Amino acid sequence: MSYNTKVSIITPSYNSAAFIEQTIDSVLSQAYPKLQFIVIDGGSTDGTVDIIKKYEKYLSYWVSEPDKGQSHAINKGLKKATGEVVNWLNADDFYEKGSLLKIVEGFQDPSVDCLCGRSNIVDEKGVFIQKSLGTDIYENSLTRTIGWARIDQPETFFRRTVFEKLRGVNEQLHYVMDKELWIRYLAMNGLAGIKRTEDVVVNFRIHENSKTGAQKSKFEEETDQLYLKLAESFGYKMEEKIFASFTEEPGFDFAFPAKLFLAKEDLKEVLHYYLLHKADYFYYHHKRGLSKACLQYIDRACLDAFSQKLFDKLKCRTRFFPVGVVKMFRQQ
Repeated sequence: MSYNTKVSIITPSYNSAAFIEQTIDSVLSQAYPKLQFIVIDGGSTDGTVDIIKKYEKYLSYWVSEPDKGQSHAINKGLKKATGEVVNWLNADDFYEKGSLLKIVEGFQDPSVDCLCGRSNIVDEKGVFIQKSLGTDIYENSLTRTIGWARIDQPETFFRRTVFEKLRGVNEQLHYVMDKELWIRYLAMNGLAGIKRTEDVVVNFRIHENSKTGAQKSKFEEETDQLYLKLAESFGYKMEEKIFASFTEEPGFDFAFPAKLFLAKEDLKEVLHYYLLHKADYFYYHHKRGLSKACLQYIDRACLDAFSQKLFDKLKCRTRFFPVGVVKMFRQQ
């Protein structure tokens, strides 16, 4: 194994005293010789800074000062990052032993710009709940991959040149900055530079104070706004009107890049995959009317064979079957 690949790990934190020591230890105990470990704290007042100071001689850089939130902290860290491979690790997650060696091994192929692993989802005490599916990549459908855009960020690593090209994460976003980064990456680069590994490299913690655990509606809200902005940026008026109906929040002041790997007509497929995602989401959250409304606008021809089957099932179920009945049969 070559140790010539420098890896930069950024941990954004704010009032993370309950978990950050395990996070820091999991990075340092990798014992990877070419590690740059950066901690960007937002001015914590709960003892987080004392824990960081305990390890400061082992850190490449750290700071504790007020910032504009997690996305701003990540970008501050990215500006300091000099490693060839980069990712951020939130202050309540922690790496598996030997993870960085496995990640570096995947990047020995110079054609790889993005490496997607797997994670263990754990509870507040670090007890295993389930294994993640990993970031969704549909090898025969770039448009579906963008339209569903489910990224498991902690186990998805990029070359630093990718972050430089994309100019970091969007600081207007506080919940789905990783999803927006993933959409831009895919739309500008396609699927060719992505590699998957079944290795479990990180433990993703769900707890009552985590964003993922406590503020799920905010994730949906920002995701709706992302696809609204995508429709708006490329002049898809009907889809723009539909997505605008999903959200009551003011829109974001940014546009997606004009120069994309995708052709403009492919973006219609992306938007209709997202409409299918919304129809599915609404149905399983007992909002059959909203699901049915989404389905009526979907162009079935935009979907691949698998998604057409899902479309047909939802069309049938929104007409005849309450969601509770479907769930009951699934459990048998």
